Parts: sequence; structure tokens; C-alpha cells
Amino acid sequence: MATFVLIPGGWRGGWWYEPLAARLKQAGHVAHALTLSGLEETPARAACINLETHIADVLKLLSVEDLSEVILCAHSYGGMVASGVADRAPERLAALVYLDAFAPENGQAWWDLAGDDYRRLVIAQAGHDGLTVLPRDGVDPRCRPHPLGAFVQSLRLTRSPPQLARVFVYATGWSATPFTAQYERLRTDPAWTVRTIACAHDLVHHALDETVQVLIDVTRDLVPL
Repeated sequence: MATFVLIPGGWRGGWWYEPLAARLKQAGHVAHALTLSGLEETPARAACINLETHIADVLKLLSVEDLSEVILCAHSYGGMVASGVADRAPERLAALVYLDAFAPENGQAWWDLAGDDYRRLVIAQAGHDGLTVLPRDGVDPRCRPHPLGAFVQSLRLTRSPPQLARVFVYATGWSATPFTAQYERLRTDPAWTVRTIACAHDLVHHALDETVQVLIDVTRDLVPL
């Protein structure tokens, strides 16, 4: 049995992971799907929320539930959060899985990595209050305005990368992907296992079976021979 902590991407809450969490539980694993601060059904005040807030959300879960040997799985923006958690509490983790997610270096923000199209989107969608970024039109109605501070705050890393299994899953089926450069960088890095899935960005909904298999493979790789 493995313990998964699932961090959603921008605008989404733990509900995005429901199909994946259900499959992991059916396989005998434990799955915690988080909703980060400001992304709740009734959001908290966005003016107080940034990337550090979201890192603290995950650290609180790990501490309160006294979780260890955790497989930390993040999607999209959630990779920023996972990287911060791995820096602050590597002793509680067994592996990191980035599902088409950002794997930043020290000093980088989501804003630096997301590309021009997403930066233009943020500028256009944050004008209503200057504090939150509205979801695109036509997305799941459960999506919530994303705190702007979480997108623009730089990640502060305090130590060398932890010696953890690290997997990056590159979704190859969408032309607007900002992850191509990251894929090219990580696929030659021996510290990483890189997988590809021919689907669009929302892997849980477009390629659930393949995504589940990636996570099951991680649990198997962690079992000592």
C-alpha cells in the first residue's frame, strides 16, 4: 500500500483528481486530493494567498496526518507547490510525480515558465480585481479564480534537490504546451524518469488508464528487491 498526496493545477481543486483517487483506492492505496487555499468552493481572501501559502497547505497535511513515504503527485501549476514541499520536507516523501507539471529551479515562478500565451491570459483575466485570475470561459464550473500571488511569487529553494525518485509525464497531444523545453531538459537527466502520453493537458480526464499505470509503476519501483 502506498500513500499519495495529489496537488491540482491552476483554478482546480481536489475534485479534479476524483477519478484518479478512486482508482488508486480501488488498488489498495491511500489518496489525499487537496484543494489549495483560495480554490475552495467558497474561497478565502486572495490578497493573503501566494505560492508559499500553497506549500504550507501541503506541509500542514503531511504533519497533521503524520504522513511518510508519500508519493507526491502534482499537475501543471501544482508542480511549483510540489517542488517547494520536497525542499521543506523531503524526509516525508518517497517520490515526486509531475503530471505535465512545472519542475522549477530556485528563483523561478510559474510566471517565468508558463509562456507568453498563459501570461497574456493572466493579464486579461486578472483585471477584474487585480488579485485573482478568472478561469477561462467554458471550463468546469467548479473551477475557481486562482490567486494571482501564487502565479507570480518566485519559488525559494533552500537545499540541494532531495534524493527522491522523480517522474515527469509529458502530455504530447496539445499544441499550446509550455512543457516542451522542460521535457527536452529532463529526458537526458539521469535523476529523472520521463514518460510521454499522447493526450491533452488534463491527463486525468483524457488518459486516466495511462496515468493510473504511471503511478502504479512508481509504487512498484519503490518496493525493495
